[in-house]
Formats: sequence, structure tokens, C-alpha cells
Amino acid sequence: MRTRHDLENLEQLTLAPYAMQARDSRGREYPEDEAPYRTAFQRDRERVLHTTAFRRLQGKTQVFVVTEGDYYRTRITHTMEVAQIGRTIARALGVNEDLVEGICLAHDLGHPPFGHSGEYTLDALMKDHGGFNHNQHSIRIVTLLERRYPEWPGLNLTYEFREGLAKHETDYDVAAPTDFEPKLRGTLESQIASFADELAYNAHDLDDGLRAGLLNVQDVQETRWWQRARESARISMNTPFDELIRHRIVRRLIGEMVTEFVDESTRRIMTSEVQSADEVRAQPGLLVGYRNEAAEMNQELKTFLYDRLYRHYRVMRMTSKATRVLTDLFKAYCDEPRILSDSTRAQLSQYPLERVICNYIAGMTDRFALDEHARLFDPHERV
Repeated sequence: MRTRHDLENLEQLTLAPYAMQARDSRGREYPEDEAPYRTAFQRDRERVLHTTAFRRLQGKTQVFVVTEGDYYRTRITHTMEVAQIGRTIARALGVNEDLVEGICLAHDLGHPPFGHSGEYTLDALMKDHGGFNHNQHSIRIVTLLERRYPEWPGLNLTYEFREGLAKHETDYDVAAPTDFEPKLRGTLESQIASFADELAYNAHDLDDGLRAGLLNVQDVQETRWWQRARESARISMNTPFDELIRHRIVRRLIGEMVTEFVDESTRRIMTSEVQSADEVRAQPGLLVGYRNEAAEMNQELKTFLYDRLYRHYRVMRMTSKATRVLTDLFKAYCDEPRILSDSTRAQLSQYPLERVICNYIAGMTDRFALDEHARLFDPHERV
């Protein structure tokens, strides 16, 4: 039987010196006894898994609204794939796998319905009331909105876990580290979670776009990452493209990306000679990433996806629909707050009306938002 102290000793023996060890955590905002058989970071990860916000991710858009079909990734399947990639990288670099996985599982808790279009809509609606950023909302959820303990609000996660969320940063995630030493870098675990997120959505959005027929394989051939993955899988240009070929190339694409990332990150870490998590935080630049050619290939793929998939007319139609639905809901609730549920209106004693409504809408799944819109605006729909 292994106790928490045994697991902490095992971390000390097996993790690299620059890893964030659970026993060195700065602790929780509200003091509490730790679990006898789990480290603090393991406990953080499992608290996230049991939240309402995590379960709701199954009904939230990644690229395709859930009404488009069951074959496409939702926010929860994306999250699980990010966690898998994050664990692989963490293990290869000798850092804390539990902390990486936990941050990966929590990084999208604050996403509203309808993906990034939902976020942009809420941000515009909240322009005069503090705006909306899903990264900040993820922190709001784990520190305030999830109520599971009578002694404190939120989940009472460790400092390092919350820091990892606050410093999560990609092209679609804006860091919000105000309360977490903003002049310092995040831990390596935090940095890995950000790159795992980007790697996952690049590869898997490409996969879903091909599956949906919004992307053409001939066009995808323009990207160097795809060419490299196809050649690595030993698939010729003349091989008929089908579902199995797509799976093989996407698998190889992820493998090539992870390998490039681990190799370059290892080089940077060794060159820096960091010997602790605090030394990682003090570095002027990120200690993980791609070397120049791979970074260029990555940017090329992101540009391709933005131009050919995220701006595709079918995706834009979904975006337009999402904007109308969320705008209608927001304005209806503002005009008549009494149509909100009793539990939602009870929050008005703590927060302004607009923030309560924003939090409520951000927690909706795609389907609930569509159904709620029908209940409020379709005279034939039961309320």
C-alpha cells in the first residue's frame, strides 16, 4: 500500500529536478487536510473531473455544433485528447504528469456554448461590464462558481494548478495571471499544457474538417506537416484517400509533432541548466516549443485551418446562428430578470445582473441554449 508520502517520495526519485513536485506546492487558499493516498495534484485533477462544468463540456462545440452530428469532436473529447498528449509529453520530459493532466482537463471549463463564436459574442455583450474571456472564466469556475464544499467557494485547488490555468496561453487563450506573479513564467507543467492544447486542436480540427468534407485532401497537401506525416506513414500521393488512410496520417501527424516538440524542449531545458521549478519560472522565455522550421510549419497549418475551415461558409453559418441565439438570450434576461431561475437570481446579491447572466449563459450547453431560445421566443414551445 502506497501512502501520499510514498507517492511524494516516488516523485522525488523519478521526476527531473526542474519538475513541480506535489510536496513543494504552495498549498491551497483554504487550509485542509490532504488525502492519505493521493498527492495534492492528483486530488486537484479528480476534483475537476467531478465538476458540473466538466460534464457540460460534452455538449459544447469544438468546431461543429453538436446538432451537426455525433462523429465530430466536442469540447470534452478535445479536452481528453489534450490530456492524453500532455501526459505523453510530461512523461518524456520527466515532469509532473498529474499536474499536466489536471491543467489539461480544466483548461476549457470556462468555454461557453458554440465555441469561440460564443466567447466573442459574450465578450461583445459584456463590453461595458468587464468583458468575457473563457480562460478567466475557467479560473472563476474553480475558485468561485463550483460550490461543493460548505467551508469555501470553488474547489480549493493548489496554487500551482490555478497558476497553470491563469497562464494557459495559445492563439485562442489569453493568459490572465494577475494574481499569480504575472512577470514570471508558468511551470514547465503549465507550459506543456498550453502546447498540448494547441497541438490537439490543430491535428483534430484538421481531422474533423476532412471527415465533414469541408476540407479537401488535395488542399491539405499544401501544408508541410501533412506532407511530412504522409511520407512518414509511407503513403504515396496516388494512394486512394479513405477513412483508414486519414486515420493513419493524422496519427502520424500527431506523433511527428510530439517528437519535434519533445526534442526541441529537451534541448532548451538542457541548455538553460534549470534545476528547480522556481528557476523555470525565472527564465526570460518559454523552455518548451518547436525549433524554427517546425514552428513555421505549425503556423502554416494554423493559417490553413483558419482560412479553409474556421472561415468556411458552413462554419460561419453556425457562428452566425450562435451569435443570434446568445444575443437574444442575454437581452431577454437583462430586460426581464424574473424569467431567470430562482437559483440564478439568488446570485444577484453577490454579482451585478450582467455578470450573473453572462455566467449563466457561459454554463449552457449548445443544445440547452437552443432549447432555451425556443422556449423564450417560439410561441408554440412550452416554457
